[in-house]
Amino acid sequence: MTTASHAITAQALEARLRERLAPTQLQVVDESGAHAGHAGANGTGFGTHFRVRIASPLLAGKPRVAQHRLVYDALQEFIDRGLHALAIELL
Repeated sequence: MTTASHAITAQALEARLRERLAPTQLQVVDESGAHAGHAGANGTGFGTHFRVRIASPLLAGKPRVAQHRLVYDALQEFIDRGLHALAIELL
């Protein structure tokens, strides 16, 4: 289980995405509570399943797979720490 000081939060993901991808639009939603009992859930209802809605000039004109890769690369530290599922919506 993740400790509070190392918790994966929507705010932490948002800060990292703002730092790495300079988005013009960004929304990060923790949907972990809706996945209780599913694979990757940590039993707290937080910090494992997120939805990212993002628009960034750094993503513009790239193929969808490349856009998703940039988002995953920006969040790799969180994936390594237990972020289990990431739904990406490109705006």
